[in-house]
Amino acid sequence: MARDEQLKERWTQLQTRISNQFADGDMLDLDAIIYLIGVQELGRPHEKFKKDQKLDLMHIAICRLLAPYGYYEFDFVDEEGWPHYKVLEVLPSLKAGEQSVLMKDAIVQYFLETGYIQ
Repeated sequence: MARDEQLKERWTQLQTRISNQFADGDMLDLDAIIYLIGVQELGRPHEKFKKDQKLDLMHIAICRLLAPYGYYEFDFVDEEGWPHYKVLEVLPSLKAGEQSVLMKDAIVQYFLETGYIQ
């Protein structure tokens, strides 16, 4: 199976499973899944977050997702328990579609590593 086809198949499987688990089957978009990863990485699944904290959670998720690609590296956890990353390499300028493919691939890899999907 071609890599693009495999990514599309895995993304659909993942998106459906997460949507059924967290949104009663309403299909979650890329941003919502990134947010959920941020909550997972913070380790506070039942906490309510303010708008700026939600953006921080998405940032945590993006850093965690792109760390295996060499763009970020985990640095430390602050006194409030929030993880921090340092930039290793500036992200290249990508078109919207290219960004979407990169993030979907990173998300699929994240959930393959955790065993959530196969």
